[in-house]
Amino acid sequence: MTAGYSITLARPGDVQALPAIELAAARLLEGHAPESVLNQATDLAALRAAQAAGRLWVALAYGVPVGFAIVEMLADGLPHLEEIDVHPSHGRRGLGTLLVRAVCEWAGRSGFAGITLTTNRDVRWNMPFYSRMGFTEIPAGRIRAALAEVVDEETARGLDPAARVAMVHRCKTKP
Repeated sequence: MTAGYSITLARPGDVQALPAIELAAARLLEGHAPESVLNQATDLAALRAAQAAGRLWVALAYGVPVGFAIVEMLADGLPHLEEIDVHPSHGRRGLGTLLVRAVCEWAGRSGFAGITLTTNRDVRWNMPFYSRMGFTEIPAGRIRAALAEVVDEETARGLDPAARVAMVHRCKTKP
C-alpha cells in the first residue's frame, strides 16, 4: 500500500463522499452489469445506519475517503459484505484487499462463523480476487434463505443470476 492511505471505521463526515466513489467504481463494470445498476448508489440512510452500527469502513487518502466497504446484517444474523468500492483513481494500491481484510477480521472478532458476499462470476477481478482472499463458492443448494433473498433482489435489479456467485469466508473467531 502506498504511503498516505489508511483503513478505518467510517466517521459520520465520511458518508457523504461514498456514493460518488461507488458510482465511479461501478463504471469498471460496464459490459458486465446493466446501466440501471451502474447508475445506482447505496442510499445515504443505509450508509449512515451502517456507520452508526460500526459496519462501514473507509479507505482514506490523507484523511479523504477514496473507498469503502459496508456490511449488512441479513435476516438470519449472517453478516454480508454488501458493497466494496475503491475510486478508480486510487485502484491497484491494495486498498480493496485491506478493506476485505478489515471486514473479515471484524466478523471473526465479533464471533461470526463467516461472512458472505455475492459477486460476478465472469469478471476477472471479482470472483478470483475474493477466492484469493479466502472466500469459497457456496453451492446453490446450500445458500441460506436470507442470502437467496439478496440474489433475488440483484436479479430484480437486472443482474444475471447465472453470472453471479455467492461466496463465504469462514472466520477464525477471536475473543
